[in-house]
Amino acid sequence: MSQQDHIYRYLFAQHAVRGELVNVSDTWRAIIEGHDYPQPVQALLGELLVATSLLTATLKFDGDITVQLQGDGPLTLAVINGNHQQEMRGIARMQGEIAEGSSLKEMVGNGYLVITISPSKGERYQGVVGLEGDTLAACLEDYFLRSEQLPTRIWLRTSFTHPGAAGILLQVLPASHSDRNEFEHLATLTETIKTDELLSLSATDVMWRLYHEEEVTVYDPQPVVYRCTCSRERCGEVLKTLPQQEVDDIIAEDGEIDMHCDYCGTHYVYDAVDIAAIRNAASASDNQVH
Repeated sequence: MSQQDHIYRYLFAQHAVRGELVNVSDTWRAIIEGHDYPQPVQALLGELLVATSLLTATLKFDGDITVQLQGDGPLTLAVINGNHQQEMRGIARMQGEIAEGSSLKEMVGNGYLVITISPSKGERYQGVVGLEGDTLAACLEDYFLRSEQLPTRIWLRTSFTHPGAAGILLQVLPASHSDRNEFEHLATLTETIKTDELLSLSATDVMWRLYHEEEVTVYDPQPVVYRCTCSRERCGEVLKTLPQQEVDDIIAEDGEIDMHCDYCGTHYVYDAVDIAAIRNAASASDNQVH
């Protein structure tokens, strides 16, 4: 397991403020590997990955989370799927050329940030905010202010010089009476972090670099990993939902059905024998139910 990809939670003893520090460099490289994304899209997926990891740790829930950007620009979709175990995957979809150095607005156009939380137990929640900020971090800070009414600052950093992605989140604790000036003081300290420091220093060194005059409690880290949830069984379940005639026609014409995972690039191939086995299993399962 990578020693690099971990998320650390921390608390300030003298202030009602919590923080999170994450490095997801290996996970980011795994997500963009095998895809021909322009550099601005790679960077945005890195920021989105950092943001999703930070959000997942903040929300404290069991289940899945999806953070996506969608709009009418050349980048129609950028999405990261994750869960409370910090298992992440992501993808982007484009419909036009994206120039070097393109901004968030230039890529996404008129768009939205959509955060969907699907707990293992309980109701699904979806939050939507317009992309009014110039950066993803600004849009997320806006989301927290609107949905949680919690002052929040987020730093998202990616680099191609020493390829990596990392970030920090600071947030006033819920139901606390934190002094706004105290929060701004901590945010000002955090603002001084340089991208290369965030990507190359250990969590302990980053904490010392930023908050050596503060009393900070840092909790045990949680690993962040790349994991695609696709499987042959899941694709088989999808095939069950298709009209039988449609499946039979594809088999008759091509001899097989090739199902492709957009996230990780894996191909799952089914021939007539496989399809018959899937249908027999489904039929046996139905008979057991009845």
